[in-house]
Amino acid sequence: MKLNLNIKKSLFAMALSFFAYSAFAIPENVAANLLQQAEDSTAFFGTDFKASYEVVQQKPGEGKSKTNATIYRRDNESKWTILITAPLKDKGKGYLQADDSIWFYDPADHRFTFSSSKDKFQGTNANTSDFAPQRYKSDYKIEKVEDVTLGKLDCALFTLKANSKKADYPTIKLWVTKDDGLVRKKEDYSLSGQKLRTTAIPSYQKVDGNGRTYSIPITMVIQDNLKGKKIGGKMSFESTTISISNAVLEKQDDAVYTKPYLELMSGK
Repeated sequence: MKLNLNIKKSLFAMALSFFAYSAFAIPENVAANLLQQAEDSTAFFGTDFKASYEVVQQKPGEGKSKTNATIYRRDNESKWTILITAPLKDKGKGYLQADDSIWFYDPADHRFTFSSSKDKFQGTNANTSDFAPQRYKSDYKIEKVEDVTLGKLDCALFTLKANSKKADYPTIKLWVTKDDGLVRKKEDYSLSGQKLRTTAIPSYQKVDGNGRTYSIPITMVIQDNLKGKKIGGKMSFESTTISISNAVLEKQDDAVYTKPYLELMSGK
């Protein structure tokens, strides 16, 4: 009788193991490769990147505010520069990542102050890290993968848990299209499991450079799931829309990624 009970327990454990494994909808090696592809699609190794960014923040009941910036990236050296070009009151402000540090420059007092990848960009719902390469595979481990559709898109839905202190959020969910490895949606969660932000990337543009074709988002819409208000009995959340245009993939002058460059450009 005791032997039968042990056998039943073993069979039950095996059944649980089987169902847990079958919930992993894609073979592990395929999932790992797809996640690496999603990470790689956010970086431009072997060439510099320059583009115009329009960042529009909308607060329910308060209207919109707009920031324009030129962004430069040299991903293989982990360097990037953001130069704000509008509105007039913010023109000349900028951000610089170099030597593993992020600095914010304000021409009003001609001073650089230390910043962080997790800081908000100009008071919007976007983090500074949203403008840099993402580390989906490097800073997270795969907890679960599901087969899902997002509209008409066939996607793998990844649930990722942070395994690095550099990770922006303890948990993220990532919708990645299976045919091209592009991220279409992302949800960021707190340690307690509360949803903090939702990012949608509805469309991409193709840009040639460095002997290959890159997929670059046309727009990114970031919704802050903690900030909002009820309007007409319906909850509306703050959101930030990032539009990318005039993308160029070619080497930029080394001086672009230095503090003197921000100081020089702030006077123009």
